[in-house]
Amino acid sequence: MVNNLSYDNTNTNTERLTESDTEPFYEKTVSMLQDGELIKGKVISVTKDEVIVDIGYKSEGHIPIKEFRDAKGALDVKAGDEIEVLLESSDDDRGYVILSREKANKIRMWNVIEESCNTGKTIEGKIIQKVKGGFSVDLNGIPAFLPGSQADIRPITNPDKLIDSISMFKVIQYDKRKSNIVVSRRTILEAEREKTRKDTMQVLEEGKIVDGIVKNITDYGVFVDLGGVDGLVHITDISWGKSRHPSHIFKVGDRITVKILKFNKEENKIALGFKQLKPNPWDTVQERYKAGDIIKGRVVKVVDYGIFMELEEGLEGLIHLSELSWAKAKQATQRFKQGDIIEARLLSIDSLSKKISLSLKQLEQNPWHEMGLKYPKGTRVRGVVKNITDFGVFIGIEEGVDGLVHISDVSWKKIKHPSELFQKGQELEAEVVGVDKEKERVALSIKALIKDPWYEVSQKYQPGLAVNGTVTNIANFGAFVELEDGVEGLIHISELKRGEKKGIIIKAGDTVEVEVLNIDPQERKIGFGLKGLVSAGDKTAG
Repeated sequence: MVNNLSYDNTNTNTERLTESDTEPFYEKTVSMLQDGELIKGKVISVTKDEVIVDIGYKSEGHIPIKEFRDAKGALDVKAGDEIEVLLESSDDDRGYVILSREKANKIRMWNVIEESCNTGKTIEGKIIQKVKGGFSVDLNGIPAFLPGSQADIRPITNPDKLIDSISMFKVIQYDKRKSNIVVSRRTILEAEREKTRKDTMQVLEEGKIVDGIVKNITDYGVFVDLGGVDGLVHITDISWGKSRHPSHIFKVGDRITVKILKFNKEENKIALGFKQLKPNPWDTVQERYKAGDIIKGRVVKVVDYGIFMELEEGLEGLIHLSELSWAKAKQATQRFKQGDIIEARLLSIDSLSKKISLSLKQLEQNPWHEMGLKYPKGTRVRGVVKNITDFGVFIGIEEGVDGLVHISDVSWKKIKHPSELFQKGQELEAEVVGVDKEKERVALSIKALIKDPWYEVSQKYQPGLAVNGTVTNIANFGAFVELEDGVEGLIHISELKRGEKKGIIIKAGDTVEVEVLNIDPQERKIGFGLKGLVSAGDKTAG
C-alpha cells in the first residue's frame, strides 16, 4: 500500500505552528505509517553519501547514495524529484527515518512480475549475459532466466548480438520465495509476427515489388521474410545467367528487394523473383554486342572442352578449346582458373539458343599465315618426335607447330611401321616438302636428306649382271629381293618354278644369286632371274 501524504512545506497554516504545536501533528502522521510500507517522498537534497527525502514527518529520511547509481555509476536522482521508497523504520538511533529506494523497487517489481505471470502483461528487461541453457535477464534489479528456446522465433546463430539489448518479456513462471523467475521473449515475438503477418497478407499481390530479409538459404533457392510471411526466390529466378549456388549471392540477414511472381493466399505460398527487377540481358544482346568486338570478362567455369567467360551478369560465352590457342594443345585450359579476368574476341551470338562464341587466339596473328614463307620447300628443320602412328612420325618443329613425316617419306627402304626406326623423344632432322596453310599441316621428309639409291642404279646394275641379294618377301606372283637399302627387284613366279625344278627352293631371309634381266629406273623396277641359293636365312616365308 502506498500512502499519498501531503508534505507541502509552503502551507501557511503549517508555517505558523510552533514546534510544540506540530508534535501532535507529526505523531498523528507517523501513526498512519507502518514499517515495511511503500510511501512517496520528495528529494530535498543530494549529498556525497546520501539522498535526503521528505515524507511529511518531523525528520527526513536518509537513503545511501549507492541506491541511486546505475550500472555505470551515474546518479539518476536530483533535488525536487518525487520518488517511491520503503519505510524500513520510523526512527533510528539518530532520530532519522530509515528509507530504502532499492527495496521499494524490488517490492514494486515483484508486484509487476506477479501481474505479468497472471495476466500475460509484458515487462521490460535487459539481457545481461549468456548462461547455461539460455540468458540472464535484469528486470529492473531482479534477475530472471531466459531459456534459449524462448529467446527468439528462429534458432540463434550469434548469441552475443542479444547481450545488453533491452526487450519486452512475459513471465511464464516465478517463485518469489526462491527468487526464481523464468521469462519468455519468443511469445511476444510470435504475437508480433502474427499481427505483422496478417497485416502483410492484406497488402500482398502478384506483380508488387516488396522488401524482405533473407531468412534461409538452400540449394534450390532463398527464403525471404516479407513481414511475418515467407516467400521463396527459386534458384532459377535469382539471376538471368547460369544458376550458381544462392550462397554465392546472398547471406542470411540480407535486406533485398523482390517481385511477387505468384501468390496463393489459401496455401500461403509466395513465389518471388530477384532477377525480374532487372531487364533480361538476352533481349538486347544483339544491340550491345557485335561479331568482332573485343570484350573483357571473368572466367566462371573451366571444362575439358574450353572455358566459360561472363561478359556481364546474365551473359556467358564459351571459348572452345580450339579457340584458346593456335597451338594444338589439349592442356590449353590448364592456363586458366575461375575468377581470371581475360579479353576475348566475339565470334557469334545466337539469341534463340542463348549461345555466345568467343575466341582468344583470334586476338593474335595466325602463325600459319606466315608458315609458307618461314618454311619454304627444301628447308631443313630439326625437332623432337612427338608421336608415332601407323602412317608416319610427327615432329615438333616449333611451339604449337608439328610436321608429319609420312611413312613413305621415312626411308628409301620399305618398312612396315615407323617404330622400327624411331621412338618418342628422339631428335631428328627432316626436310620441308610442303606447307598447307588451310589444313595447318607441314609435310616433312627424312629420306629426302639421303641420296636416292635409284639415282645410280642403271649404272651399277646392268642387264646380264649376276649379283647377290636378300629375299625380303614371297608373294603369289614371285619373290622380292633387296640388293641394297632402297633398291629392290622381283624374281617372277616363272623363274621360281624353274628353280624348283632344279631343286632350288627359297624363302624370306635367304641370300640368293640373281641375274639382272631388265631395269626401269623411272618406274623403280628391276626384273631378276634366279641363278641359285647362296645361303639360307633364319626367316620363314611370309
